[in-house]
Amino acid sequence: MQMSRKIAGFLVAVAVFMIFEWINLGFNLADGHPTAFYVVHGVLIGVNILLGIALGVIGLRGLAKRP
Repeated sequence: MQMSRKIAGFLVAVAVFMIFEWINLGFNLADGHPTAFYVVHGVLIGVNILLGIALGVIGLRGLAKRP
């Protein structure tokens, strides 16, 4: 399957945004919540960073294969 440069660039942009936003959220979590709150948000942050990395890899591969 081929991917246009526009779609590949969009995937890279979404990946950068996701990684930046979720890392920022991780640093902005306030103290005073129950442990379960931090566990759930930690899992959400980890999963979304992995999704961002996957989207970035797909987008970069799409950009690299296009002439």
